[in-house]
Amino acid sequence: MVAILSTQFSKALELIEPSVDDKANAPEAHKAVRAALTSADELKEWGLNPVLIGSYKRAVSIRRITDVDVFCRMDDIGDDVAGDTVLDQFYKVLDAVFSVDDDDEPRVKRQARSVTIDFPEYDGLHVDAVPARKRSDGYWEIPTRDGGWQTTNPEKQTALKTAMNDAFADDYVPLVKLVRQTRRTILGKRPGGLFAELALYDACVNNQVSKKNLTLGYVTALEAIADYLDDKVSWGKELPDHTMPGRTLSFRATDNQWETARDKFRAAATTARQAYVEEDSGKAAVKFRELLGENGDDDVVFPMPPGYNEDGVKEASASAALITPGSSRVPAGDRRFG
Repeated sequence: MVAILSTQFSKALELIEPSVDDKANAPEAHKAVRAALTSADELKEWGLNPVLIGSYKRAVSIRRITDVDVFCRMDDIGDDVAGDTVLDQFYKVLDAVFSVDDDDEPRVKRQARSVTIDFPEYDGLHVDAVPARKRSDGYWEIPTRDGGWQTTNPEKQTALKTAMNDAFADDYVPLVKLVRQTRRTILGKRPGGLFAELALYDACVNNQVSKKNLTLGYVTALEAIADYLDDKVSWGKELPDHTMPGRTLSFRATDNQWETARDKFRAAATTARQAYVEEDSGKAAVKFRELLGENGDDDVVFPMPPGYNEDGVKEASASAALITPGSSRVPAGDRRFG
């Protein structure tokens, strides 16, 4: 017997889903930034054509949405224009439109690779406008920290997500959200949610993640990510970039942060496996609750099964209920299947 707890996982997914306000605010912020950029005479000669990218675009965001990525494709920009020059021009345009908030604080910040626009009216949401120029091989380039350009292909990740979700009978997107929520619970800032998502994707490509049910998929996903991190720390294994075959991914994290991630994900994988094989649903739920923590609204994500207290102990009324041989009524609550 194993603990599937499908009803509890469904509820957990509801509680980490972005809120109604987040889903309304994100596209409005995107539209405002897009309008400011596409209407600017200073940028017209570059053939600006912005599109959404990132976790919001891929529908794998978790509560709360705090950032929206706008990929500012420039179809007509010359090869001789430096990344610094583009960022400076983007900042000038956006700062003229958004300027300061009601407290006279700057809303626009020039970053190393993008320009960030704060939307205090949307409860802390910000938009990252990322300039991008087309390469002859069909990929794109974005500014680097030293003023140059770096190759990327983010729109392809959306297509890969859709195909993988089909392969997992619509369970891949929920798995990404559960893994992202777990990473947020057990780790600090880095490596971030994108790392967790792409490590999961690679594990799915390599058939390391079970398709039997969502719960086992979640357990095997954490185990696969922990295995990768073991190799990452031990001998520097890199994740392949499936959007650009032959290339590898790069994430911002220190050696100490990678070591912490290895230890935390291994512990999480062990806890998840223990929960899955636990015969008592209450004890299993306590372990899954530990891994999924609280959402962006500070609500506990994983609910207890019916008939169990918040500490995972079966309630007295449920414990007293007896199953009589031949009876058509049995106590509810385990949600366990072999």
